[in-house]
Amino acid sequence: MSLLSINPQMLWSMPSGGEWIIILLVVIIFFGGRKIPELARGIGKGIREFNDAKEGVKNEIEAGMKKGESKAE
Repeated sequence: MSLLSINPQMLWSMPSGGEWIIILLVVIIFFGGRKIPELARGIGKGIREFNDAKEGVKNEIEAGMKKGESKAE
């Protein structure tokens, strides 16, 4: 029996409490205590840049829509 035949939604569920502890231990083992703050800063910077780019694209689309509406009038 494969995992998919048992419960296909199992692949999409969030980790539970015990799984988060295991994930944290693996991260600490791989990166060490000193590298974790650098990793978190990098992730935060990446998320911030992604959100800024997302807002820029949204603003460009809205500006294009407004420009198209003014030409239609």
